[in-house]
Amino acid sequence: MNCRAEDFLRAKNRVVLSAAHPDARKYLALPFSLCLVSYGCNIVASVSPGLEAETAAYIEKHPRERGFETPNLIELNELLQKRGMRLSHMAQYYLPDPGALNAPECGLETRLLYPADFAGLYEGAWRNALCEKRRHLDVLGVGAYDEGMLAGLAACSADCETMWQIGVDVLPEYRRRGVARALTGRLAMEILGRGKVPFYGASWANVGSARNAAASGFRPAWVELSASPAEEIAGTEITKG
Repeated sequence: MNCRAEDFLRAKNRVVLSAAHPDARKYLALPFSLCLVSYGCNIVASVSPGLEAETAAYIEKHPRERGFETPNLIELNELLQKRGMRLSHMAQYYLPDPGALNAPECGLETRLLYPADFAGLYEGAWRNALCEKRRHLDVLGVGAYDEGMLAGLAACSADCETMWQIGVDVLPEYRRRGVARALTGRLAMEILGRGKVPFYGASWANVGSARNAAASGFRPAWVELSASPAEEIAGTEITKG
């Protein structure tokens, strides 16, 4: 975000100019056109030059939680469209509560997986756990197997030096059996054991993913809203879900 960590804990909102940074999440296209982040205290906005005043006016006009909701987002999008931009991604992110992390048995065999094991898995069924466009970042996974067939997969990408993002997929016929929880929890523990911090992202409307995060021992930590040039939006992904 090109700000200080303590900026997220201030009572007042903060607007900064976006800039590239070597420690940022590797998949981010920096500098941002606009990105709003809240950890619950305020809104920190990282923006491109020329958007500072309008962004400051927007986040001061609306309470922090309302700045991420419609109809106010329509107002923000209309402002952005005048500059050839549009709102693009909106997600909630979770961090682990070490005392609540759990990985119960799910009735299936589970195995640790490594990059060499992912070679044949970059397909639709595992699109949340793995990302074809960023496969070089996928570093670790846990698979659930039913008589040798992969039924569920949680995997993580080394999105920055200290934090690895978890994504999970379970085949439809194996859902609601605790498979996602078992895989997510175990992978989170494996990540912590390697000295990294696991994090988990879900779109605000993905109720199933949010429930899995909570059941696995993750807690809501921050929300993000971003905008991009209109021609760049199609086909991009931010959260693994």
